[in-house]
Formats: sequence, C-alpha cells, structure tokens
Amino acid sequence: QVQLVESGGGLVQTGGSLILGCTASGRTRSSYAMGWFRQAPGKEREFVATISWDGDFTYYIDAVKGRFTLSRDGAKNTMYLQMNNPKPEDTAIYYCTTNPETRDYALGTADNWGQGTQVTVAS
Repeated sequence: QVQLVESGGGLVQTGGSLILGCTASGRTRSSYAMGWFRQAPGKEREFVATISWDGDFTYYIDAVKGRFTLSRDGAKNTMYLQMNNPKPEDTAIYYCTTNPETRDYALGTADNWGQGTQVTVAS
C-alpha cells in the first residue's frame, strides 16, 4: 500500500505563485514516476504533468508548459509542483499520483492517488 499526501494548496492570485508538495510513503517501489492530475468543477479529470524517478525527465501538458515546474527530492520521496503565473482556468483539485514509468501516464490513469488538494486562482 502506497500513501500519498499532498500539501500546499490554497488561494492564489493570478500572476502569483504556489508550490504543491506530495510525499509518498508505504510500500513504494525502488523507482517510480510521479505526476499530477487535476479536476475542475464540472469538468473531467485531466493529466497535468509527470516526472521520472530520478527527476531527469519531465512532461507537461501544453496548458501549463512554461508556467509549471516539477522537481523531486528522492531522499524525501517528495515531489514539488511550482505553479508560476497561475490562471483562473488552473482552479481545480490537484491529485498526486504514482506510476511505474512516466510513459504509463499516457494511459490517462495512475496506480496510486492522493486525496487531492484544492487550488483556487483568483483573477
């Protein structure tokens, strides 16, 4: 069983910044990819970004590319999502996830999910 705990959500103004964190614990694999999904009110859940187990590879959807940055601290089993210049359309519940490989996110799902953290962007 893998537990994922998100932190850092809240209210942010457009043009500001926010950092989301996610810490994994429990029966984690020796190497695993991490990523974020989000779900806005009345919309389907969507994949946002993923980072490889060593942090060397990252992938972002076009909507956040250039504004969001993923990083990872392997020693702490923690992933960070730096959200710069957020927009109102980034308002959503953000879910931390893990998969064996980053390519697994192409399937649109994940093996393990956190409970989610609310991000609200005010204009």
